[in-house]
Amino acid sequence: MQFPEDDNGQMLAAMADAGIDLTKSIEVDFFLVFDDQRDAESALEALSQTDMQGELELNFDEENTKWEVIVCLQMVPEYAALVGKETELNSFAQEFDGISDGWGVMQNQGGDNEFADDDHVHGEHCKH
Repeated sequence: MQFPEDDNGQMLAAMADAGIDLTKSIEVDFFLVFDDQRDAESALEALSQTDMQGELELNFDEENTKWEVIVCLQMVPEYAALVGKETELNSFAQEFDGISDGWGVMQNQGGDNEFADDDHVHGEHCKH
């Protein structure tokens, strides 16, 4: 498979090299980061009112002292779809004074040996 020469393309290449079937739907986590707890909670509430099919989680990242909304979506990890969703969520987060912090795969997917001990595949702006 050929992937674009950017961080998202490199992540997809690494996932493919690790044996993840990129033609099948998997859980992909998108990370939205906020300085203020109220902004993160407002964003979480607004997301929960949309028709987006996925799971939402709010965490406090003690290392970076930031609030993080994790949007877990079941999707085929196709480059354009990932970039499109990341762009959409970044625009959404900005409405609440937040930003997108990339995306990743949080669990050991079928055949995923390289990332078995890692929490997720690191995104373009990911600081995890």
